[in-house]
Amino acid sequence: MNHNPVPVGGMFAFVLAASLASTIGGLPFNALPVMLGSMADSFSLEPQVVGMIGSICFAGYLVGTLGAPFWMDRLNWRTLTVISAFGTAASFALSAREQEVVPLYVMWALIGFFASTMTCLGMRILSDLPNKVQAFGTRQGVELSVTAAVLFALPPLVIAQYQYPGAALALAGVVAVLGISAFWVPQHPLVPVTTESGDRPPMPARAWVALAVFFVFLAGNIALWAFLERIGKGLAIEAAEMGTVFAVLKLLGGAAAFSVAFFGERLGPRRPFWLVLAVILLGLGLLDHGKTFVPFALGAWIWEFAFTCGCVFQAALIARADPTGRAVVLIPAVFALSSMVGPGVAGQLIAGSSVSAVLALAAVCSVLPAVLYQFWQPEQSAQ
Repeated sequence: MNHNPVPVGGMFAFVLAASLASTIGGLPFNALPVMLGSMADSFSLEPQVVGMIGSICFAGYLVGTLGAPFWMDRLNWRTLTVISAFGTAASFALSAREQEVVPLYVMWALIGFFASTMTCLGMRILSDLPNKVQAFGTRQGVELSVTAAVLFALPPLVIAQYQYPGAALALAGVVAVLGISAFWVPQHPLVPVTTESGDRPPMPARAWVALAVFFVFLAGNIALWAFLERIGKGLAIEAAEMGTVFAVLKLLGGAAAFSVAFFGERLGPRRPFWLVLAVILLGLGLLDHGKTFVPFALGAWIWEFAFTCGCVFQAALIARADPTGRAVVLIPAVFALSSMVGPGVAGQLIAGSSVSAVLALAAVCSVLPAVLYQFWQPEQSAQ
């Protein structure tokens, strides 16, 4: 059966539109530390409340992620883009007007929900394009470029003068501009959706174990990510310096992903996890003992590089654990669930102990993959 090919002239427009949609979806996570930090300062919120706002945001993200596969192909994608971009921007804007905890919870839950829809839509569009490597590479480049620019400008130009309300309105404006991509989003799937009949075997147990390990790794490190700005704030890092730290940090995340793509298969099945652990511990050590800008920045950058590498290695392992591809589809849900749990746990730890407790949590959660996969490999346990 012949499917209508994607027009060559419209290919770039589709890739760019999907990339901008995914950029909107990634903004709540990528801007989370600076937004939560500015919110804490502006509204005098306790660490438990700040952590809970982060967790609630990704509870909404999780709901959207789990629901998207059921209705994504049933709706007009252009209309869906407009609704989701408007919902994300409006939720950011409304949160700028609120100082009470409960309304902030509601607004950030909505931010997470609408943002997850944009992420899922962007990934869904790209999955229909013929050259997936080029499509996903372009998506990553666009998202990192926009995110780095936002994080570079937000702390010194907006937060330093207008605090959280200004930052929330600024992000609402960024989302609104990115939402113009709706004009280039295809209205329906580019490749006809087919359904397969017949029973399929359940997903292998080894894949579930790999997903669970990934959840632990993510939860501990995202707990640190949510409060990374607070660590810098405690060291009296200037707003301009903070913007530089987070902008460079996201660019290093992209460099880490490309490095894994180049070296990954050459390192074998076990060595990557020990290398990731060693570099994460180095970054955490600098964050724990550094008292000035330089060790804080180096610690954050080293940690981010290794954390991103760890995510890519574990995603690849999950794919190998379940050749049918069903486990890979669950990775966004695992990310959302860990993002929901991590900030809340971090807030409780900081309130009851200190920042060092969050760094210790990240370290312990990073140990699990290295130790487990030293003695057990999911792809070798089949049969």
